[in-house]
Amino acid sequence: MTLRLGLTGSIASGKSTVLRVFAELGVPVFSSDDVVHELYRGEAVAAIEALFPGAVRDGEVDRAELSRQLVAAPDKLKALEAIVHPLVRGRIARFLAEAEAAGAALAVVDIPLLYETGYPYGLDKVAVTSAPDAVIRERALQREGMTVEKLEAILARQVPQAEKLKRADYILDTSGTIADTRNAVADLVETLSRT
Repeated sequence: MTLRLGLTGSIASGKSTVLRVFAELGVPVFSSDDVVHELYRGEAVAAIEALFPGAVRDGEVDRAELSRQLVAAPDKLKALEAIVHPLVRGRIARFLAEAEAAGAALAVVDIPLLYETGYPYGLDKVAVTSAPDAVIRERALQREGMTVEKLEAILARQVPQAEKLKRADYILDTSGTIADTRNAVADLVETLSRT
């Protein structure tokens, strides 16, 4: 039986790094963000263009333009989620079924909006990445195209980090070095292999 571990956390809290370490340790991983990028080049393009005219360029969603339109019309976010989230959920279900069929002891699904969506996903446990708020803000503002206003809008839509930590089965502090994070993930994999 595969243990299905959800991975979540606030923006810039280290989810991508942690997911990469799980993969390096041989654990099957799923990145919701990567799948959204794929959908924005394929399956979701027509529906997003219908909702956000001009957001598609050269056959794929222009993320910067989509973001600009969302800031101008935040009431359209739920409609965008209604397009994208069911497609991502279907991919997650398929990934977990494949991990189970392959006999994986552990499979990790990175779902940035796990608590925000309220969707159950069939997970057994949840790990939350964590870093001090100042570190999260600094990391986020280093991202290309990120502004203080955009970051504030993202944070306002997310469950506060303190609440995520309360609901977590496991907490992965990413405020140290990459080596510290690697060690924490390796320790968690070892702990989970004993359960």
